[in-house]
Amino acid sequence: MWKHLEPGSSPVDWCEGNYLISPLIAEFVNTFSNVLFFLLPPLLMHLFREYGRFVNPAIHVIWILLMVVGMSSAYFHATLSLIGQLLDELAILWVFMAAFSMFFPRRFFPYCFQNDRKLFSMATVVLAILATGLAVLHPAANAFALMTLGVPAFFLLIHELKRCRCSRVYRLGIRCAAIWLLAVTCWINDRLFCDAWSAINFPYLHAFWHVFIFISSYTACVLFAYFSVKDEQPDQTPILKYWPRDNFELGIPYVTIRCYSKSDSNHQI
Repeated sequence: MWKHLEPGSSPVDWCEGNYLISPLIAEFVNTFSNVLFFLLPPLLMHLFREYGRFVNPAIHVIWILLMVVGMSSAYFHATLSLIGQLLDELAILWVFMAAFSMFFPRRFFPYCFQNDRKLFSMATVVLAILATGLAVLHPAANAFALMTLGVPAFFLLIHELKRCRCSRVYRLGIRCAAIWLLAVTCWINDRLFCDAWSAINFPYLHAFWHVFIFISSYTACVLFAYFSVKDEQPDQTPILKYWPRDNFELGIPYVTIRCYSKSDSNHQI
């Protein structure tokens, strides 16, 4: 057990050179590139206060888990320990499964769940527990296994965007999909083509992965939160807004709730 806490005990080592900047931090840039995981979730909890009050308070679990992902990732890249690797990967797994149980459309539920989201969520928790056990048994394969989870989420997002009639939501969805593809490109290049990037003294693509995957992940959660209200609570009207200015679409997106009887400004854009 203790040897798994030792620095360098993980079989995974990313492209950035180890202990080049600080003798205490293995991958300095990869460690501090997780800063967005700490800065934005508290703001998102504030922005989603109406969503949590009127729709689903569990939305805040997503933002808390994203902070856990950031802390776990920073610890892993600072130590390159096996425990750090497992904490990082399991945190990603659980945030994905939490979002899956919360936002997966009911119309795609298998018949055995009888359209019951609580039953579906319980099954998701059981699946996450089993996947956690497998991740501990085979840590070397975890990174590639987790990457595959993004593929069905990507195509589900595209499917939901095709059904969306709000141009503002559609634009955000396209940006989210593009940033996800950019993040995956960075991850693959850092993982498989490290020698080429090291040759030009730029072994930092994994740090860009952290930035891009956070942006695409929280944006996807914002979009699916919007879609969930549209599908399951027709008496509520979700409004996509941006912070700090609503007319600046490169700001931080969030969803607020307005009474169904009022007009939805999104449909006017």
